[in-house]
Amino acid sequence: MHWLDLTVALLTLAFGAFGFLAPRYTLGVLDLTTTSSTMGMSEMRASVGGLFVIAALGGLWMNDPAAWAMLGFAYTGAALGRVISLALDSPPTRKVLMFGGIEAALAAVLLVRHL
Repeated sequence: MHWLDLTVALLTLAFGAFGFLAPRYTLGVLDLTTTSSTMGMSEMRASVGGLFVIAALGGLWMNDPAAWAMLGFAYTGAALGRVISLALDSPPTRKVLMFGGIEAALAAVLLVRHL
């Protein structure tokens, strides 16, 4: 396993762990709030947490170019969502550029190496 793949996987695990294990903290960082329902917590654990934790573990377990590329595609989708949000939603620009820049960089590392 190349050190770049391992680094991206470990970062992905760390990012996912926050959503998976600390959804209230993650909600706050992302400027999100819950309503009278706890569905927002469930969504954090699922889409921001578990999805990325398992994707990273899958890449580590399979250690296959296609698995790493798929993780790169997931990060590409996240970065693209940030670009669309900048165009349509007027989010906090600095925060979106920081998160989107990290996602774009991780996507580039994986896609350039594995496609």
